[in-house]
Amino acid sequence: MKTLKYFVIGLTALLTFNSCGESFFDTEYTTYLGEEEAQTAAGRNPDVFTNGMWSWNVAYQGRHDSFGFMSVCKYLEVMGEDIAFQTSSWFNYDYQLDYRLEAWVRTSTIWTHFYTLITKANEVIALYPKGGETAGEKGLIGQAYAIRGMSYYYLIQIYQDYLAANGTSFNMDAPGVPIMYNICDGKTEEEMAAAKGRNTVADVLEFTQMNLEKGVELLSDGFVRKNKNSIDVSVANGLLARFYLLTQQWQKAADAANAARQGYTIMDQTALMSGFNDVSNGEWMWGFNHTTETTTSYASFLSHMDCDNVGYGRNYPFLIDAKLYDEISETDYRKDLFNGPNGDPSATYAGAKRPWAARKFKMKDSFLGDYIYMRAAEMVLIEAEAYAHLGNGSKAATVLKELMSKRDPEWNESSVDVEDVYLQRRIELWGEGFTYFDLKRLNKGIDRSYQGNNHNYRFVVPAHDVRWTFQIPRSEIQENDRIDESEQNP
Repeated sequence: MKTLKYFVIGLTALLTFNSCGESFFDTEYTTYLGEEEAQTAAGRNPDVFTNGMWSWNVAYQGRHDSFGFMSVCKYLEVMGEDIAFQTSSWFNYDYQLDYRLEAWVRTSTIWTHFYTLITKANEVIALYPKGGETAGEKGLIGQAYAIRGMSYYYLIQIYQDYLAANGTSFNMDAPGVPIMYNICDGKTEEEMAAAKGRNTVADVLEFTQMNLEKGVELLSDGFVRKNKNSIDVSVANGLLARFYLLTQQWQKAADAANAARQGYTIMDQTALMSGFNDVSNGEWMWGFNHTTETTTSYASFLSHMDCDNVGYGRNYPFLIDAKLYDEISETDYRKDLFNGPNGDPSATYAGAKRPWAARKFKMKDSFLGDYIYMRAAEMVLIEAEAYAHLGNGSKAATVLKELMSKRDPEWNESSVDVEDVYLQRRIELWGEGFTYFDLKRLNKGIDRSYQGNNHNYRFVVPAHDVRWTFQIPRSEIQENDRIDESEQNP
């Protein structure tokens, strides 16, 4: 039997790649198994082959602002207006929308993060070139398809201004990002080589949808995950719901989000105030259960976000935008997740004393606490927004009330529009990594210059400004002979 090279992801989980050029795409692995051996190992312990993806998502990458997927979320989220800084921060240049150019480390870090996930997913998919047969085999490659689709979902939004100025159509012919096919995708060698260039937005979106839908299909066939570090069909549906919302497939977004949240319970007031640090929470759908072996100490999400502990947040706190804080109802429990304009003089650390400081995220102990990737509240918001886009405000309100009944006892709207739902997204998902993507897909800019703002960098950035789109890393242009300098983003 022909021997194929398969990298055992879980055994050498934290590979580092300098670029996604030819050398990145065509990586030669030194640790490999034959086809039969790899399939046998996967059958015995499939987690070995997916743990590399989950480990990479939380990996420390040499800088204290670089700790995997949640650091990428931070880079992008502070580019909006819902987070304010009044002190120095590891994310200052992101906050100034001044870290997108080809030579900066930021664009290289983001690019490498997602293409590494894609590489790892391709390795898993290639374990079964003819497709899996058992629920375990299908679950294994289904998770890989979901991760591959998720990665392209993020890449196309970050590296292209994909939405037309009218907000209702897409720049389908605009240059997108490279697609890394593998032997299971049915492409010729010539097609696989050509795809390493800048495929159109249409091509990338089509491939993204295929991967996410394939992930749902495979994970629907009896797969049961061992823990929430992994992806099951609920998470795959959640990822698909995000994609449908991005691409304005409203009814599909509503249906996928509804399917995703089945079996989860929206947290009550007590759980809401517990620190957003425990993956066992009944509302959490997907996350990472950190241990003393996996924590990255100061270089971690909660180190930056918790201003009541020993990390960076105690001196360099994340603040909620003053206007957004004012828009939270006085009867809404979520208002207590933030200091008001008078701060909290009784707090221990300087960061926690500040006006508008976020108290939402807490470490369990010093530098411990789980990472949150997806929860059921987001699915309620996706479903409600989708119905609002469809013009069914009463249905949108009915869905949204499933969340709001646990957040604000006085909320009782009979109809809501897209802006109503968007406000609740901003409040509910604050700090969790959605702001940048919402601004782009909803055709919005930002205004940090309003009277009474609490930002230390004050400016207006309209929708479609060049600052919203990252340039392709310089190293990629240099090493990938399928991308010419003339194809660089503005």
